[in-house]
Amino acid sequence: MAEFLTDIRTLRDRAREKMSLGPITDTYGADLNRVIEVLNEVLATEIVCVLRYKRHYYMAEGINSGPVAAEFLQHANEEQGHADMVAQRIVQLQGEPDFNPATLVDRSHAEYAEGTTLKDMIEEDLIAERVAISSYQEIIRWLGSGDPTSRRMIEEILAMEEEHADDLLTLLKEIKA
Repeated sequence: MAEFLTDIRTLRDRAREKMSLGPITDTYGADLNRVIEVLNEVLATEIVCVLRYKRHYYMAEGINSGPVAAEFLQHANEEQGHADMVAQRIVQLQGEPDFNPATLVDRSHAEYAEGTTLKDMIEEDLIAERVAISSYQEIIRWLGSGDPTSRRMIEEILAMEEEHADDLLTLLKEIKA
């Protein structure tokens, strides 16, 4: 088993320094400002996804709309949970979550696409999920061991985005059948 690189006394002394930084210690290994900036992009992505799914929930119509609308609403609620987790993490990192509606779409990795038919809506949501999956995978690799807490959070969100993409693909196949 590997030895600790720092003796206990030094760890205790360091913990007393810069207490106003809360969980951010000298051992934080990532570029803090850039992490907060990237997490604000993730926050914008999740909020844009909430808004798109909510629109699709309310605009879904047709013979297959009931179960599809229910899926849209479930996804909207889960995306809101992701946004809340990310905002909380930004605050833990002593940053400020950016909810500015004027810049949400520009900061979001996914687009806000309305879609006109049920099939269009499902396709637009699937595209957005695939964008989120790709960008979150890159973020996970970029964070590496520099910020394991943020990395694990993004990994958890990624798993749900993959589930959403799978759900949407199933719906798309059912619509085409």
